[in-house]
Amino acid sequence: MKKALITGITGQDGSYLTELLMAKGYEVHGVIRRSSVFTTDRIDHLYRDPHDPEARMFLHYGDALDDAGLQRIMRKVLPDEVYNLGAQSHVKLSFEQPEYTGDVDGLGTLRLLEAVRDTQQSTGKEIRFYQAGTSEMFGASPPPQSESTPFYPRSPYAAAKVYAHCITVNYREAYDLFAANGILFNHESERRGETFVTRKVTRAATRIKLGLQEKLYLGNLDAKRDWGHAEDYVEAMWLILQQDEPDDFVIASGETFSVREFVKRVFEYLELDWEQHVEMDRRYLRPTEVEALQGDATKARLKLKWRPRVRIDKLISRMVQHDLELAYQEKTLKDAGHVTMPRGIASQ
Repeated sequence: MKKALITGITGQDGSYLTELLMAKGYEVHGVIRRSSVFTTDRIDHLYRDPHDPEARMFLHYGDALDDAGLQRIMRKVLPDEVYNLGAQSHVKLSFEQPEYTGDVDGLGTLRLLEAVRDTQQSTGKEIRFYQAGTSEMFGASPPPQSESTPFYPRSPYAAAKVYAHCITVNYREAYDLFAANGILFNHESERRGETFVTRKVTRAATRIKLGLQEKLYLGNLDAKRDWGHAEDYVEAMWLILQQDEPDDFVIASGETFSVREFVKRVFEYLELDWEQHVEMDRRYLRPTEVEALQGDATKARLKLKWRPRVRIDKLISRMVQHDLELAYQEKTLKDAGHVTMPRGIASQ
């Protein structure tokens, strides 16, 4: 039975990747940060008591800032594959917490690579390493963007991810590690955090539909993004680590839509006029904007035989149906006299 170690297992991508790997017969270990509240809701359906002989998912407390802790986890688990998905991934927040973002997203990757290198050298066991990159690394480079497009990061988050990408390549070349990068363009789902723009839109639109909210405030409506579904993209992560040689791959749908177009399609799905409910708020603009991202995933199609299955309309349908159910639940509670505030709404 193969073993995988996932940082960021409680996130959107971590939960879908865990499902995929367990379906393929893996034993999955996840690194989670200690918190006073439970943050495992995305993977609770996969959990079994570790005393259960059928249990195949195990969680370990750790942090990207703690190199000794990462070393201990690596030596304890001795994984076949490591997926580094953990990060401070909110672009706007990275401008407010640039040092923390750089430490977690950049140096955190270095600490994990060191743990992989030390464990592999001391045990002789090959450990394959996947680094989760982002289309934000391309920033101001004109689309379409492929593996050969120069990086031009426009945020502390993107700059930290460029460092993580380059240090992964360096460790591959310097220490002969199987270390690979996936440069993933925007991938969303019904499990997306509610402060990210796509989920913010579907969450607000469904609440507006049921009379729970009147307005949705957004930043740059003209920004163009290449959107896919996270379920497809985690499959690409796994495929990258199954290759004979480590390499770097752009993973994208190849289709670009503006935030305005995404909003329009969501509201039309709900038979609403978006212009009556959506307003631009300059507080949500970034200090430096990324205007257009469109991925060229030719290499992934040819080498990995990977293609996205969920296009934008199906993505929107899945997200809206999920959030509509949440809105109905909220309305039921409100009608019964309970005061509720969905997660993330207050901070938007």
